[in-house]
Amino acid sequence: MTQIIDLSQEIFSGMPVYKGLPEVKMTVHATHEEWDNIKDSHTVTPSVYKLELGEHTGTHVDAFNHMSIENKGQSIDTMPLTMFYTEGICLDFSQKGLRALITSSDIQKACEKSQLQIKKGDTVLFYTDHFRNYYGTENWGNGPGITAEATRWLGNKEIAAFGVETMSPGVPNVSNKEVHKICGELGFTHYENMINLHLLINKGRFRFIALPLKIRGGTGSPVRAIAVFEEN
Repeated sequence: MTQIIDLSQEIFSGMPVYKGLPEVKMTVHATHEEWDNIKDSHTVTPSVYKLELGEHTGTHVDAFNHMSIENKGQSIDTMPLTMFYTEGICLDFSQKGLRALITSSDIQKACEKSQLQIKKGDTVLFYTDHFRNYYGTENWGNGPGITAEATRWLGNKEIAAFGVETMSPGVPNVSNKEVHKICGELGFTHYENMINLHLLINKGRFRFIALPLKIRGGTGSPVRAIAVFEEN
């Protein structure tokens, strides 16, 4: 039996986005009443919505060209699909508070506690419970994040990606910019704004799938991230 766990936020008008990024707008572009030429209808039944949003909306993946000027040209449509279809593990950092830093030592201890090993090509997810505690609040942008040192340590493990519940992989104005640069330098990526990571704790390894849109020249893309468990 296959169990699929949805790891992606909903996309809706006015949803929280990272500071300075485009706000999400969702408006009715066409209705069934218009298509069926129904006059004087008291109902509006959407048939097509118009979406206005940035590439880095909701649960999304960063392309290399987003990470630094040195990665110019390495857009989301050029990245191999194997990066988004991997084995995955989820580690528990729910003890980390607001703006707390996660080091390589923390990661190693979490691996030992969960009896999981980071393998080449993995996607490593960081459960902090920040989404359930702070989404939509004034502290939503103050989540924990990994250090530059931990990012380089993960990159040297040759993982495909890591994923976080927060709006940024590092702590803004502390480690976030450097985390991005190191990912671009070492050729791995990260996912932001993930949900339901608590459902993955103590469940072992899983299949991770999070395919991006094929945006020409794109610096990232929303994804529908899922964890797949094959149960006998």
